[in-house]
Amino acid sequence: MLRNNVVLAVFKRNVQSYFSGVLGYLFIVVFVVAGAFAAFNQQFFANNQANLDQLSLWYPLLLLFIIPAITMGAWADEKKMGTDELLFTMPASDLEILLGKFLAVLAVYTIALLFSVTHIFVLWSIGNPDIGVMFTTYFGYWLAGASLLAAGMFASALTSSTTVAFVLGTVICAVPVFIGQVAPSSNLIQGLSLVEQFQDFSAGVLPLGSILYFISLAVMMLYLNRILITRRHWSAQEQNSMGLQYLVRTVSLAVILISANVIVSYGSSRIDMTSEKVYSLSQTTKDLIAKIDEKNPITIEAFISPEVSREYVPIRKRLIGLLREYNQLGGKRLQVRFVDVVPFSKEEEEARLLNISPQRVQTERGGRAFVDTIFMGAVVKSGTDEVVIPFFNVGTPIEYELTRSIRTVSKDERLTVGILNTDASIFGGLNMGQGGNQPPWLIVSELKKQYKVEQVSPDSPISDTAYDVLIAVLPSSLTQPQLKNLVDYVKKGKPTLICDDPLPVYGGGRGIQNAPRMPKPSPGGGMFGMRQPPPTPKADEGRLTSLLNVLQIAWDNGEVVFDYFNPHPEFAEVVRPELIFISPKSGTRSAFSLNSNITSGLQEILTFFPGSIRPRKDRDLNFEPLLRTGPNSGLLAWGEITSPFFNSIRIAQEPPRVIDEHAHVLAAHITSTPKSKEKNINVIFVADADLISDELFNIRERQAFGLKIDNVTFLLNCVDQLAGDDSYIALRKRREKHRTLTLVERETSVFVKERNEEREKATKDAEAKLSEARDRLKAERDKIEQDKSLDNRTKQIMLRMAEENESRRLEVDEAKIDREKQQQIEKIKAQTERQIREIEDRIRWYAILVPPFPAILLGICFLFFRMKNENQNISPDRRLKK
Repeated sequence: MLRNNVVLAVFKRNVQSYFSGVLGYLFIVVFVVAGAFAAFNQQFFANNQANLDQLSLWYPLLLLFIIPAITMGAWADEKKMGTDELLFTMPASDLEILLGKFLAVLAVYTIALLFSVTHIFVLWSIGNPDIGVMFTTYFGYWLAGASLLAAGMFASALTSSTTVAFVLGTVICAVPVFIGQVAPSSNLIQGLSLVEQFQDFSAGVLPLGSILYFISLAVMMLYLNRILITRRHWSAQEQNSMGLQYLVRTVSLAVILISANVIVSYGSSRIDMTSEKVYSLSQTTKDLIAKIDEKNPITIEAFISPEVSREYVPIRKRLIGLLREYNQLGGKRLQVRFVDVVPFSKEEEEARLLNISPQRVQTERGGRAFVDTIFMGAVVKSGTDEVVIPFFNVGTPIEYELTRSIRTVSKDERLTVGILNTDASIFGGLNMGQGGNQPPWLIVSELKKQYKVEQVSPDSPISDTAYDVLIAVLPSSLTQPQLKNLVDYVKKGKPTLICDDPLPVYGGGRGIQNAPRMPKPSPGGGMFGMRQPPPTPKADEGRLTSLLNVLQIAWDNGEVVFDYFNPHPEFAEVVRPELIFISPKSGTRSAFSLNSNITSGLQEILTFFPGSIRPRKDRDLNFEPLLRTGPNSGLLAWGEITSPFFNSIRIAQEPPRVIDEHAHVLAAHITSTPKSKEKNINVIFVADADLISDELFNIRERQAFGLKIDNVTFLLNCVDQLAGDDSYIALRKRREKHRTLTLVERETSVFVKERNEEREKATKDAEAKLSEARDRLKAERDKIEQDKSLDNRTKQIMLRMAEENESRRLEVDEAKIDREKQQQIEKIKAQTERQIREIEDRIRWYAILVPPFPAILLGICFLFFRMKNENQNISPDRRLKK
């Protein structure tokens, strides 16, 4: 039986020994400083996220330094100084001594880790981190370090040299740290990786399986420690037999621990510590499962590859965990069937027949590139309906997809969404003007998971009973009779979502041909050189005048909005201002309407070359803005943003942007009021069709470039709100809050504003110089024309010569002025970047120098008191006389 007083005595002896010299404090200071360098590096500022992801990325490597530094003297110093024999002759068992030493090194590591908690205080001073994520992250740090401490002690027990113990400790601890890189595609090997087991902690989750892994690793290494310190009891004759016996015991213990970890890994027990509880089932899901009729049970068939690429491991793990929670809650109402999809198997054929779409992912193994085919989809079905989720991608909201599908199949009927046929070709099909056969937009398959989706022809009056919501994308491309049918439908008070765009660029830019100010493409039909029939003109010349009159709004079909706000510093130089990020961080608090169920809770939307809508002054309809730009925005006319290019147009790279400091409205919900002349109007108008394009849909699905945008969420919320079914909206918006470095944003925004003002000034100066050059040409022409001494022929000759001379001069002046303008803009940009870097460097050095200060102060105090105590114990007659 363990005696606590003995364990405590060994514990105190070792802790006091570690902190009796300066070396212990030095290791702690180096550990904290190294952690600060890792946590607050340049990538930290580029990501603009208030978290410790960068420290978590490097922390396993930091452990390879701090753990051997703490444990290298645990046994080696005892052997070196010969105190090990004295220690083991004390009235204490081997296990009590082992536990006392382990608790001592664990206390030292805990103290070092507590000193590094200053990273959180620094993070709190410059941003708004999630305190729950900070707790789980540091708890993960503590568990990871605790498990490796036992390994470090094992290395120290192998030698009497602290230097050798440090090297051996680093090598042994490197095994669980780097083992995952040996076989990246093996789930078993990945399960033994410390890095892999730590991922959930850094995300804000306390997983039972990972906690058991760290405990198992510590128990295993402590058992090896015990074997080494008990060897002294073996006689020479027993060496071989005892060694074999303990080898069998060690292997048996390893098998038991690994088996326990494998069994627990199939469960879903975990604690979600994030503020938004995004890793646990919501109450909405629980209530829905409880309402499922047992007579019409629901089955989820999950087709999941047993081996996936490394970037998909967290998604697979979370998907399986959530499905097990669904299965556990469902009982007889809902059952989950897991299908391991191995390549070229019957399971793969079954998955493909059910329209489960595999994802081809390029990965690397053993220095060679491979393309893996990954299945990670599900079919949710009841006796009357089924929904297919083809693939759970990195950005797919898993719980929302599953819960929505469950609710969809549990109902007998779905609501119907009609999509109006326009030149946008949402349903795809043969389109000779855009390069042959085009596939349907991805948003169509997304809507089909919840609604019945039907094509609607604009050539005849639209049924006012067939559709719960009508979606019209680019109605500016309609002909006059077609637009009249749409306007009549809207006047009847039918819910309608309208997305139009002054400069659509979907489909890799081919959408430009459908811009409202571009002529309607030819319908085709000219064969073998025969002349094609002329296209039918667009209604109102693409201005949507009749529709805008009904909605009582103003929209310029050639006016494009720009906004200098960019919440992602890593893209500051590659994303032009016409690619607009909508976010409350822009300086417009109502960037997302806080009063609308559609937008409240959204965090970021990305739009490409959108337009702006404004309510008319004499309106009697309610105009509720949903999306607004920031104050550093403005408008570009059609002639400023585009220029002719053969039979089409091209987009100007550096148009003359002038900030007007207005928050421009990109989307609004327009409804009737009791005083309205038009009753029951219920329309959402979005001045951007690219917002729901495949390009932005893929960014959302893959979280490409690290972007977590809410474009698809916004569109589906609009459809649900118009349909009068808002049960999914709260669940759809459920994700972790976008937490940024508010201090950095606040300080750098001043310089960004100054840069924009200087850029505008440079543009205006260039325009003034060009205007002056053009005025010279006009003045020269007027002078010749007003000279009465010249006859008409002479005037024509002189005018032509003057125009040629001034045109050449004007070309030279334009090139020179443009060059000077670009040089000025580059100079302004470089100066602003330096100022921003200075702010980041100042904060970075603050973040690096502040954390080790408490440890340094404590070390100095300890040294002072130690010297004072030493002087007090020296006899006065032995002290040095001055």
